[in-house]
Amino acid sequence: MNNGKIPLLQVVNLKKHFVSGSRLSGKQVLTAVDGISFEIYRGETFGLVGESGCGKTTAGRTICRLYNPTDGQLIFDNIDITNMSEKELKPIRRRMQMIFQDPYASLNTRMTITDIIAEGIDTHKLLTGIERENRIYELLEVVGLKREHASRYPHEFSGGQRQRIGIARSLAVNPDLIICDEPISALDVSIQAQIVNMLEDLQKEFGLTYLFIAHDLSMVRHISDRIGVMYLGKLVEVSDCDELYTNPLHPYTQSLLSSIPIPNPRENSKKKRIILEGDITSPINPKPGCRFAPRCRYAQDICRQVTPELRELGEGHTVACHLVEEIKKGFNHESD
Repeated sequence: MNNGKIPLLQVVNLKKHFVSGSRLSGKQVLTAVDGISFEIYRGETFGLVGESGCGKTTAGRTICRLYNPTDGQLIFDNIDITNMSEKELKPIRRRMQMIFQDPYASLNTRMTITDIIAEGIDTHKLLTGIERENRIYELLEVVGLKREHASRYPHEFSGGQRQRIGIARSLAVNPDLIICDEPISALDVSIQAQIVNMLEDLQKEFGLTYLFIAHDLSMVRHISDRIGVMYLGKLVEVSDCDELYTNPLHPYTQSLLSSIPIPNPRENSKKKRIILEGDITSPINPKPGCRFAPRCRYAQDICRQVTPELRELGEGHTVACHLVEEIKKGFNHESD
């Protein structure tokens, strides 16, 4: 539900395929992202979830044009950036930044923290001299670090501190959209909540919009306004956060939510879990049909022959499933 808002980012049938193989083995196409569509409205957090290998990180990198799209359309603030050259993309890149998953690999070990944070400032020629220096100090304090950290190198910091440096770097050029690629998955549990709370505070302070990519369903629920669920390159369900968690429609979403542990051990032991069986479909040269069908307990012939399209079944709630009404009845019965 957009309440008449204009989207900051529109992703339309986005595809990213990787071609491999040889003359002997033949051409193989890995469909990492295979026709996903969604919108992100200014000031909101859109969560993108799914198990490892589903294509969510590739989707994030393609959206910010670190990868060139195979097909589809990317519209950022009413500007089509799908086929822009690197020169044309430069002013767009200032408005669209990324926080990477690995705080150790994403920072250049030979650069000081000042030069790391100021890299975008220097590239876009935003500030020089004392103004540049003061901006670095300001950003360090915003993310909970100190001025004296500016002259140090990445190896002198913990994982949580390095991620704070990565966040400061993304903020340096005053972006509108930040793509958070599993920004807490490599951190200690004790640090994760601090980083997420800081991201929420920064969003309020600077009016930021987030694409939050993760597989921690509890954390995604905490930070997101809307959520998209990915499975093997496809979006299978998109909904408002509360609606998705209380009324999941796709069997894959239901299985994901059933795996969330409950803090109370007694209640957790009683919780009904959906155990997925069957083989995972290969993303290389996939056949028509629902990619979740081999693991779906509801699958019928149509599921194995026809690829389901996202369709709206409630206000702002879309799902890609041929048998959604039958599945909904069965899930509600089991929940009771």
